[in-house]
Amino acid sequence: SKTAMKRISVKQLAPKGLRFDSWVGHRPRPGALPGTLVIKPDALPTRVTLIAYGEINFIEKDIEDPKEIETFLKEWPVVWVSVEGLGNKQILKDISDVFNIHRLALEDVVNTPQRSKVEEFEDTFFIIQRLARWTDTVVTEQLSLFFSKTFVVSFQESHEESLKPIRERIRNAKGRVRQYHADYLAYAIMDTCFDNYFPVLEGISEKVESLEKQIVADSEEVAIPDIHRLKRQLLTIRRAIWPHREMLATLLRTENKILTKDTRIYLRDCHDHVIQIIDLVETYRELISGLFDMHLTYISNKMNEVMKVLTIIATIFIPLTFISGIYGMNFNSGTSPYNMPELHWYYGYPFALSLMGLTAMGLIYFFKRRKWI
Repeated sequence: SKTAMKRISVKQLAPKGLRFDSWVGHRPRPGALPGTLVIKPDALPTRVTLIAYGEINFIEKDIEDPKEIETFLKEWPVVWVSVEGLGNKQILKDISDVFNIHRLALEDVVNTPQRSKVEEFEDTFFIIQRLARWTDTVVTEQLSLFFSKTFVVSFQESHEESLKPIRERIRNAKGRVRQYHADYLAYAIMDTCFDNYFPVLEGISEKVESLEKQIVADSEEVAIPDIHRLKRQLLTIRRAIWPHREMLATLLRTENKILTKDTRIYLRDCHDHVIQIIDLVETYRELISGLFDMHLTYISNKMNEVMKVLTIIATIFIPLTFISGIYGMNFNSGTSPYNMPELHWYYGYPFALSLMGLTAMGLIYFFKRRKWI
């Protein structure tokens, strides 16, 4: 009889207490409506901060109800809404309603990680970037920006104060951020994100130099996993930074009144920074590949030295073994005078030992003449 096979759906395999739509890659399940928001189980609580400013004054406030933002949009030249943590779906939806953010764009904000890109929605730009931090390893997160003439909305996965320098510049009226429109604020945020890559690359550089010194010093502490781990970290940076080049180039080519002529000049400088970061990444990749080859060469040379010593010892003892083997045959000398006459010599044993010693010394002398030892 045929055994009936019980079908088990993927939904039944999902861990208990976790929704199926959030379990499958933390993305909407196949066939879901466009713009469906799926919050990750490990998403941090949402915290919203507003900074509104003009050339003379500014105000900073924590936002509990996103509807409060509408009042600031009417009264202030530039409004920056900073959203940290993507754990509250309702707050994210309310903010998108206030700024008329497209649902597909909001879906990209929540469903991290996304590839860095720029999109244009009527009078609003949508930009996705990758932030990078160095904490003995490389940590990246997604930063999403919506900006227009009068507002900037930033969505950050964590509560890290990566954009604190910009807030300080607004508070202290340093630089030109208070004198320009929201497009300059968006540039300042992007530029700060790219500037954060340089400390990360410095951390990579220090590790590369440390490994190189250990290898040159013939240190046995260097292991291939250390080099491989460093290579993986650099690959993470490469994957994060490369799409920004295309993103900035697309943004600069876009003809839109939101981007002023002055801001475009700064964006070109930002583009140069990205190219510089890419060049550094490629340079460090070559250095790490060289470290890997150097380490393998060191291991090979060390193995060759060991084999060389063992070969010399074996080569010296081969003729000695041959001599001792000959004199260990013990053929009866009474049957034939050619059978081991040395067995009856008075100094036969010292003679054999002397022959072995002379042979060993001769081989050592020969090896030194050839500079093998």
